[in-house]
Amino acid sequence: MTGQDFLSSTQFSPIDGGVLPFSRDGSASIASQLKSGFNHTVSAMWQAERQLHKAMFIFPIFISVEPDLEEPINGMPGAFTRGVNKLLPYLKTLVDKGLQSVILFGSVPNSELKDATASIADSPRGPILPVIPKIREAFPALYVIADISFSQYTHHGHSILFEDGTIDNEASVARVSDIAIAFARAGAHCVAPSDMSDGRIRAIKLKLIGARLESKVALMSYSAKFASCLYQPYFGAVSSTPSIDDRRSYLLPPPARRLAHRAIARDIQEGADMIMVKPAYTDIIRDARSMADVPIVAMQVSGEYAVIQAAAQAGVVDLKQLAVESVQGIFRAGADVVISYFTPHFLDWLS
Repeated sequence: MTGQDFLSSTQFSPIDGGVLPFSRDGSASIASQLKSGFNHTVSAMWQAERQLHKAMFIFPIFISVEPDLEEPINGMPGAFTRGVNKLLPYLKTLVDKGLQSVILFGSVPNSELKDATASIADSPRGPILPVIPKIREAFPALYVIADISFSQYTHHGHSILFEDGTIDNEASVARVSDIAIAFARAGAHCVAPSDMSDGRIRAIKLKLIGARLESKVALMSYSAKFASCLYQPYFGAVSSTPSIDDRRSYLLPPPARRLAHRAIARDIQEGADMIMVKPAYTDIIRDARSMADVPIVAMQVSGEYAVIQAAAQAGVVDLKQLAVESVQGIFRAGADVVISYFTPHFLDWLS
């Protein structure tokens, strides 16, 4: 293949038409974008094999549109939804203990702020967009990941958009990629689309390239996200219980191992810098590790956290021992980093 043939084969049309501005010499392609996955000291550490340490844990935090709110989450001892005025002082205590990364989830309990297209998700009135720069300013070394989902922002409680009662994949992809760019421009180090719409990773990557953010903002894909009852405490935390149907029409069926392989391979090909397995099924993590040369993120979901906490409170198990064993299994399967509600505990246990 000649140099000119290579350039011709790697050109993509931008979302808004015309010629997409690649690097100045015109040689860049989506597959060549590697720097975004290791452009921060935290994400660079994720690229290497290592022993258990604090940088391996991402703390999920729930942010309310109400700035002074601090409300416990039902069924999740020690977990809270906080407004920005309560969140920043709390984060300081964790950063002082060694916290290095967070993933942000918005909470909009007021149904009047929700609509069919999740318009508040990337609004200055929303819970995430105005908070990203405040976290970045307060904690310059903290790696900030912004989850991108519609479910807590739509009146129907789903992570995709509908047209005449059926899934509108094209509209969903357009909307999730717009939100991703808004969060990227606000200062997120990483954007993480969780909607599972087909083609969303390519669309987001192209828009990052078009905005000249492809080397500054990483793309973490919820590639193997399965339908699960273990999400129930999370739905309560972000007020996103579906009002119609359920999410099984667009999340992976739990027995579908080979389908997960296809989703992982697709998202890597489309430009994902990191992929996620949710829940942290160890067989899928091991499969992902054998398939992928990008960091594997596993999410220890809200239901697992709630079950472990309940067992410990009932005196059946020791909290620390079971929490440690649970993440050891995740890492042993091949995960590079885990999103865990136990992160504040691990900051103490690993000190």
